[in-house]
Amino acid sequence: MAQGYSVFIGLFVIVAMCTAAWLLAPKGENRVYVENPPPSIRQPPANARFRLWRSSLILAIVSCYLMWAITFLAQLHPLIRPKRHDLREQFLEH
Repeated sequence: MAQGYSVFIGLFVIVAMCTAAWLLAPKGENRVYVENPPPSIRQPPANARFRLWRSSLILAIVSCYLMWAITFLAQLHPLIRPKRHDLREQFLEH
C-alpha cells in the first residue's frame, strides 16, 4: 500500500533528474534557440541557447512530478469520503 513518504522519494528522484539535466545538457553547436528573432528584440547572449534547452527539460520534469504528486496525494487523502452501499445498517458507523 502506498505511503505518504512516496512523495518525498519521488522528489529526491526528480531533484536528481533535474541536476543531471542541468549538468548533462548539450554544450555544442546543436542547441535549440530562435534563429531569426524580430528586429525589435536584441540578440540573446551566446549561452542563452544552452539555458533554453536546459530550462525546457527541467520544466518538463518538474511539471510531470507535480501532476503525479497532486494525483497521488488526492488519492491518498481524498476530500470526499467514499460511501459503500453494500453494508447493512447495523455495521454502519454512527
